[in-house]
Amino acid sequence: MKLSAEQLEWTVQGRRLLDNVSLEVEPREMFGLVGPNGSGKTTLLRLLAGLRKPRRGAVMVDDRAMSGMRRRDIARHVALVEQQADTTDRVTARQVVSLGRTPFLLPLRPWSSDDDAVVERALGDVDMRHLADRLWHTLSGGERQRIHIARALAQQPKILLLDEPTNHLDIRHQLSILQLVRQLPVTVVIALHDLNQAMNCDRIGVMDKGRLIDVGPPGQVLTSTRLRHTFGVHADLIEDPLDGSHIMRFRNVV
Repeated sequence: MKLSAEQLEWTVQGRRLLDNVSLEVEPREMFGLVGPNGSGKTTLLRLLAGLRKPRRGAVMVDDRAMSGMRRRDIARHVALVEQQADTTDRVTARQVVSLGRTPFLLPLRPWSSDDDAVVERALGDVDMRHLADRLWHTLSGGERQRIHIARALAQQPKILLLDEPTNHLDIRHQLSILQLVRQLPVTVVIALHDLNQAMNCDRIGVMDKGRLIDVGPPGQVLTSTRLRHTFGVHADLIEDPLDGSHIMRFRNVV
C-alpha cells in the first residue's frame, strides 16, 4: 500500500514544526527518516498516522485522502509505534497487545480464536511470549517497547510507522526487531537515530528544522557533506571484510 504526503505543514503556538513536507513511499518499501533532535520526525509520523490533521496539505493512502477516512478504517491500514506510550491501568502484556485487534471488533464480529492466534503470533515475533502474563508496570523499558511493537503487529497493518523503535532495546533485540520489520510484507516508515541502521533502508529522508531536505538511497544521501552540515559530524566509511557491507564511524566536527 502506498503512502504519500503533499505539502504538509504543522504549527504550534506560532512555531512551524513542519514546513511544506512532501514525500511518497512505495508499497512494501522501507523508508527511513533521519535528522537531528527536533527536526520534525515525530510530528511527521503522527500526521502520517492520522493522529493529527495538518494545518495545510494532505496525507494519502493509495491515493485516498486520509482526511475522508473514518478513524477505524485508518487503524485497519496504518499502525504507529510511538517512542513513549504508557498506562497506569493494571493490565498484562498480552492485554496491551490485544488492543491491536480493536479496529476489527464489531457487534457482529466479536473476539474469536483467530484474534487469539494473531496476538500470540505477534508476541512470538518480538520474543515476549514468556512475559505475556506479566503486569505492564513490572516490565522494563525495552520489554515495553517490544510489547508496543507487538500491539502494532497485531493490527496486521499494511503500513507500519515506527518512531525510533530500537530505543531502550539491547543490541540483540535491536537487530531482531529491525530484521523482523525488514521482512514484513508491508510499507514501512521508520525514524532512526542510528545512521548505520538507516543504511539498511531502501531509501531515507533527511529532516532538518521541519523540512524534508533530501530523499534517496542511503549511500547517495548520507554523504560527508550532508553529515557535516546537518548532523555536525565527520564520518569515515568502513567496509566489513566479511560481507562487504559498509558502516560509518563518526567524529565530531572541530
